[in-house]
Amino acid sequence: MIPRRPVSVQSLGGGLGALALAALLAGCAATPMRADDPFEPANRVSYKVHEVVDGNFVKPIAQAYVDYTPKPIQKAIGNFFGNIDDVFSVINDFLQGKLDKAGNDMGRVMLNTGFGIGGLIDIASDAGIPKGNEDFGQTLGVWGFPQGPYLFIPLFGPTTVRDGSGSLVRIYLGPIGYLPDVPLRNTLYGLGGLDARASVLGAQKLAEQAALDPYAFIRRAYLQRRQYLVYDGHPPRPKDDDGDAPEKNGGGKAPPDKDGK
Repeated sequence: MIPRRPVSVQSLGGGLGALALAALLAGCAATPMRADDPFEPANRVSYKVHEVVDGNFVKPIAQAYVDYTPKPIQKAIGNFFGNIDDVFSVINDFLQGKLDKAGNDMGRVMLNTGFGIGGLIDIASDAGIPKGNEDFGQTLGVWGFPQGPYLFIPLFGPTTVRDGSGSLVRIYLGPIGYLPDVPLRNTLYGLGGLDARASVLGAQKLAEQAALDPYAFIRRAYLQRRQYLVYDGHPPRPKDDDGDAPEKNGGGKAPPDKDGK
């Protein structure tokens, strides 16, 4: 494999870490802390920064992409990156002991890669083979790792310490990062980010229109969704009434459903 160049990532991480620490120390002292969002003051600052940068630069580009790029091209790009996601879903299926899902995801990868022009055409979905949608954050949850504090990272969005750790593993192991052609590699990174941003335009609009506090709305929706995924659709009943802190002590394997999965 061709090694990555870690210098820019480390320098960026160090700068972001220093800024986050400064914001945390400045904002967290006078505000009551939530169990699931102890860094809420710093997270809200990050959310406001995200709104400015995303709203003025990223969102307009994503909207133009949706409005003017032919739908078949958008679908092919989404299928390509979805096929890569299926590869990692296979790995996480095995790590979680979900052999039925592993078989489905492996079949998807083989079918879409071999007969779908490298994943540009999603033949597997047309054939009725479901996506597993497993990731490293879910695997850590199934293994019992606690979700850790909620975080909001500008241009990345909501995450937790556990999910963020899983995302770093996913990014490091991703095949695009090992491409020797730097312009091609960066183009694919850009397309992947654009596809991901375009896919949540509708959800963002809903959050802005339906919630008095979009930050709290996004936090609630994200944490509940992640818990739902960790438990394969069978999350335990939340201990609190508002459902805003769905998971305190980690994940675990979901109880088997009627099909024994």
